[in-house]
Amino acid sequence: MSTFIRRNLVYTWLAAISLVLGIIGWGQAAERSVPSFDEIDVQRINVREPDGTLRMTISSAAKAPGLIFRGTEHAFPNRQAAGILFFNDEGTENGGLLFGGSKRGQNVGGGGHLSFDQYEQDQVISLDQTEEHGRRRAGLTFFDRPSTSIPLELIDRLNTPEGSDEFERLAKTGGFGYPRLFIGKTEDRDSTVMLRDAKGLPRLKLTVTPAGVASIEFIDEAGRTVRRIAEHG
Repeated sequence: MSTFIRRNLVYTWLAAISLVLGIIGWGQAAERSVPSFDEIDVQRINVREPDGTLRMTISSAAKAPGLIFRGTEHAFPNRQAAGILFFNDEGTENGGLLFGGSKRGQNVGGGGHLSFDQYEQDQVISLDQTEEHGRRRAGLTFFDRPSTSIPLELIDRLNTPEGSDEFERLAKTGGFGYPRLFIGKTEDRDSTVMLRDAKGLPRLKLTVTPAGVASIEFIDEAGRTVRRIAEHG
């Protein structure tokens, strides 16, 4: 076989290989293509891992999920807000961003909420803004939660009188833990830092009033101010 023929065969094979690789590459690129939309209307979006584990929901108030624990949803009638919910690697809720607001007559009511949860427990960090009947509150709160998981059997009975009463009793006795630190603005428009003990009792309060009067209060277990340092304004 002449050198010229061999050279042409090599070029032909290289061209064929290049064509095949180009077709394969085009097919792979087509498989990776992502749909693009200028605008969509939805009531809920679920973001999942390849194995189906739920990691995030974006929803309207009407389509907000209940309490999802390890991939199983439990009714949670107290949640009636639009927003985003986050879920951990096991498909359990561990935080979210909720918001809403409306005006009824002369009353404006609403707020926003961003929180991050302890493992299988409630929020440990919460950023909140609320408004009701002209009273506004905004602040950052840190909570101390128990090591045990939220009792799901109680959550399932929240919409019953017995379950609601048990929930309130457990909350008051520390079954869900207590707030430990608040930094923000109160309904009275005071700038406040409130520190609480492990029982949720206020023990130290730093305040600046709207008029600019600053104070520090030391509080005992009974809720009495045992010492107060203030400037006169």
